Amino acid sequence: MTTGFDPSAALDGECRRTFLRALSALAEAPAGGLEGALSRIARDDTVWRVAHPIDVVEGRAEGLARVWMPLKAALPDLERRDGIFVSGGYEGRTYVAAMGHYCGTMRRDWLGIPATGKPVYLRYGEVWQLDGEGRAVQATLLWDVLDLMRQAGVWPLAPPLGSPEAWPAPITADGVRLAPSDPDISRASLAQTLAMHRSLAEHDDRASLSRGSLIAMPQRDYWHPKMMWYGPAGIGTTRGLDGFVDGHQLPFRIAFQRPQGTFEEVTAERARNGAGHYIRIGDGPYSVTGGWPSVYAIHGGGGFCGLPPTGKPVFMRVMDFYLHHEGLIRENWVPLDMLDLLRQMGVEPLARMREVLRRGAP
Repeated sequence: MTTGFDPSAALDGECRRTFLRALSALAEAPAGGLEGALSRIARDDTVWRVAHPIDVVEGRAEGLARVWMPLKAALPDLERRDGIFVSGGYEGRTYVAAMGHYCGTMRRDWLGIPATGKPVYLRYGEVWQLDGEGRAVQATLLWDVLDLMRQAGVWPLAPPLGSPEAWPAPITADGVRLAPSDPDISRASLAQTLAMHRSLAEHDDRASLSRGSLIAMPQRDYWHPKMMWYGPAGIGTTRGLDGFVDGHQLPFRIAFQRPQGTFEEVTAERARNGAGHYIRIGDGPYSVTGGWPSVYAIHGGGGFCGLPPTGKPVFMRVMDFYLHHEGLIRENWVPLDMLDLLRQMGVEPLARMREVLRRGAP
């Protein structure tokens, strides 16, 4: 199940600490120091894959101009707070994956979102693919733009079914891994995640899709009784398997009809449509998977974010960060590019926000 994962490709302790310091320095660099701080992390040809509306940006210079300078101008006292920081290798590539929040005072508009003049938290899931010198070949940055809209008071959707509040760090307080982990534990963590994924993929939604069927299916063998599932803005946080099914899984599966069959058949169909994982790693009691996109489905049912079905195919940019605790999956943080998904569903929250603000409507 863990084919392609190589724990020996994880960064050593010194490289982890160096890269984490460089990320923090980038966040806290003054405007005049951003270019130098970025050059210590990124190559000239780094590819940036960022949440919508930034999307794909090629090269360090463009990354500076389109990704980092606008964010820093909006939040000049920016700082980075990592809750999870892990490393591992997959299919010959070396990765660092991080989950946390950027914090700063929003002094200027960002992406058209009006400045609040108050502290805001921009939560992130980030995956950095590094070369042999420890600089980024590719950076995938799923920043929760929609949640920042919530904090700015310009929420564009129906209320989420889960709690919309900030994500906490892991309950075990050991998410920032500054030394390599036992490779056997790392493999076991990833294997448990992929076994749970298999149970999700092989549930026959066409034959039986109900609250009861989802609670009774084999996924229950992998989740901790006190599981926490932290979804993006628009979905929110749930607790316990019943809360997960009620607050996310059942309405999500009703809305999005995904490939059906064995795990291998589902994986092949996703790949045929350009979806799948570019990262699958474990690092001690943590595991991470992600795809750009990882989910392919048909938006054939209503209710998701209060929106009607479109009948169109959709693709989802997703990361999953897992904590394995007491032999089970205790916590799951899920960065998802909601603005990109909503765009495919015919909804442009930022455009609607701009029009509302232009008209001065309440």
